[in-house]
Amino acid sequence: MSHWRWTVLVVVLLALPASAAAQQQIAYIDSEYILNQTPEYATIQQKIDRLEEQWREELQQRRDTVRQMYREFESRELLYTEEERRQRQQAMQQAEQELENLRQRYFGPDGELYQRQRDLMRPLQERILAAVEEVATSEGYDYVFDKSGEFLFMFARDQYDVSDQVLRELGIDVRGGNQ
Repeated sequence: MSHWRWTVLVVVLLALPASAAAQQQIAYIDSEYILNQTPEYATIQQKIDRLEEQWREELQQRRDTVRQMYREFESRELLYTEEERRQRQQAMQQAEQELENLRQRYFGPDGELYQRQRDLMRPLQERILAAVEEVATSEGYDYVFDKSGEFLFMFARDQYDVSDQVLRELGIDVRGGNQ
């Protein structure tokens, strides 16, 4: 949830009359804790890590190729004609541009790594959200906040942490967890 939505929600909660606010049931989860307890999260993270490593190796190989082109050019520059020099410089610049384009395609803000992570995480996030909704409904909570997200609590009583209940709703056995 974006920062402005949290701000609006906090302002609305603070604007409620004291009697209405006293009737509100609020709980929180720690989504980072929940994700780390979820077996498929580790599997997703391993897939992403392997893909990232593979792409980094590919980029390094291309970087090495570009460096080799420069070394070769420098060692033979005096032997080239003006036209050959210009062609080789263009080829090196093109190879550098292709390397940068590939880096952006893999690791840019909307790159393939981000997209793959988003696509792999979506089903897990939807399951967690459904479990949070189920726990909130069954326990009678009006609001459940995520303390590991953008919205931070300055103080939160452990008794209101429903992270383990969400994990149980997901069918994950929790022993000695947050509660």
